Amino acid sequence: MTSPTGSTVEEAKAFLDAHPEIEAFDIVLTDPNGVGRGKIIRRHELMGLYEGGRHLPISILGLDITGEDVHETGLIWDSGDGDLRAWPIPGTLKPLYGTSPARGQVLMSMFHLDGAPMTSDPRLALVRQVEALAARGLHPAGAFELEFFLLANERDAEGRVQPANAVLDGRRSGKTEVYSVDHLHGMEPLFSDIYAAAKAQDIPAETVISEYAPGQYELTLHYRKDVLQAADDLVMLKRIVRAQARRHGVTACFMAKPIEKYAGSGMHLHVSLQDDAGRNVFTEASEGQWTPALLHALGGLAGTMAESMLVFAPHANSWRRFVSQSYAPVAPTWGVNNRSVALRVPAGDMKNRRIEHRPSGVDANPYLVAATVLAGIAKGLDEKLDPGPETTGNGYESGSDTRGKMPSDWRGAIEAARESAFLKQALGEDLHRTFTAIKEAEYLRVARTVNELDYHLYLHEV
Repeated sequence: MTSPTGSTVEEAKAFLDAHPEIEAFDIVLTDPNGVGRGKIIRRHELMGLYEGGRHLPISILGLDITGEDVHETGLIWDSGDGDLRAWPIPGTLKPLYGTSPARGQVLMSMFHLDGAPMTSDPRLALVRQVEALAARGLHPAGAFELEFFLLANERDAEGRVQPANAVLDGRRSGKTEVYSVDHLHGMEPLFSDIYAAAKAQDIPAETVISEYAPGQYELTLHYRKDVLQAADDLVMLKRIVRAQARRHGVTACFMAKPIEKYAGSGMHLHVSLQDDAGRNVFTEASEGQWTPALLHALGGLAGTMAESMLVFAPHANSWRRFVSQSYAPVAPTWGVNNRSVALRVPAGDMKNRRIEHRPSGVDANPYLVAATVLAGIAKGLDEKLDPGPETTGNGYESGSDTRGKMPSDWRGAIEAARESAFLKQALGEDLHRTFTAIKEAEYLRVARTVNELDYHLYLHEV
């Protein structure tokens, strides 16, 4: 049958002809938590994948972060855990750098057996929002920033994670080496392999930065005219960083807050809208005279942020990132060239005017983040929403009066998301049900767990 993603057998044949060394392929479907799930197939199976897709169980989209079934999603025994058909995403068939024997990789999307979209697939939720904007003559462009920690495989004497030593010479640093170029040299062999792997997959990885915590780094990605491609870039780059770190004997950590006394890791999304003629509708006629489109987009994002926080901060650990003075936003504020707000308008060339959406942690699913952001922008444009006054100076102080609009914790975010008509529209009813059911199950797992802190606080005191 014809692939509903637009993938073709010609793409597969050309790839096989160009890469006779590749013996196997990772086929990767991104679940609601952003976890890549799928199979490794042999070389001779690739043409069949492109000719007829590949059967995968429907339950693959109804798993919690540990891989356990969440029956409340309706995707397990309610459907008999039947097979659906996953199809390759065009343009994602790439070689995997440094594998032996050589392997390739292709990203997948899930469809029903008749070719209809499986509406609990996160990537297809983003496709739907992109198509909705295209119908009104608008085309979202964007790029994600990837922050992460490189940790030692061994814990410290107290059982806590610790920053990795330099892979070049084993040098140890427990300092915050923010923006230190010399510090980056110690990880040069690893980053060289990350860049080589990104080049092999046509991922436009650019600047690397030593970030605001020991062992924390940031990789930026080149702006894409297609935000779907930007999200695919982020999914593939995370897989690259994790694999190459492992090859160099360290652990790439994408938790939002792995070390309690240091800043957490974000996944900021830069986004703009182009019209059918390719003009950026956020660009003002004269600098600082903001366009209605930009202001209404900011209004939509600010107005929907509270009910969307479960998408941007989906795990228990995500909420440890939101503390004052941590470079993580704590209120639905906006400002220009200001990193203490949730919605930043970066300084720079007016032609490149964009919004930097800052709430998301690196543990969030980029497809769900982008879909929710686009839906918020569309709502702002449709309803001509006012973002309120610009925040200047310290947004942690000036935004304190609006902080009550935001959920204070993970449980509050789950409740707000479950009741949100906006989020139901942004994700689609099926994915909204699936995602909130998964988060409910994970919350209950965490809530009933008695951990070491409980014993430390209460064992001899109550």
